[in-house]
Amino acid sequence: MVRKKKSSQEVTALTEPIVAEEATLVNDLRTNLDEIKTWNGVVGYILRNSTSATIDLKDPTKIIDYAILSSSALDASEELSKLFNLGNIKDIIVEGKDIKMLSLTIEENRISVFLEKDVDQEKILRKLLV
Repeated sequence: MVRKKKSSQEVTALTEPIVAEEATLVNDLRTNLDEIKTWNGVVGYILRNSTSATIDLKDPTKIIDYAILSSSALDASEELSKLFNLGNIKDIIVEGKDIKMLSLTIEENRISVFLEKDVDQEKILRKLLV
């Protein structure tokens, strides 16, 4: 009987830590949101995850109001989705008299962008989901 000699090559997989990937995603989101904020009709945004939050609004006196609205709307959409078996919600739009809010979740990041009512939210979605 002839025995074949086994190859003793070692293969090392190089992977980046998850933390670095998350940091890159958050930085990309912040960069895109900073660009979006300069667009005509965009009032500001809130970006938050389990470890941090970034709030950038043109009117800093309304930070608490916008933060409560953002959090409540995202929580309510998740509850409605569970209640009515809708599956994962991609994004939600809440429209008021003068302002509307686009909210979505990208991985662990919860994003709300506040816009004047006539701004096209689809353009913003495309920019964020690249």
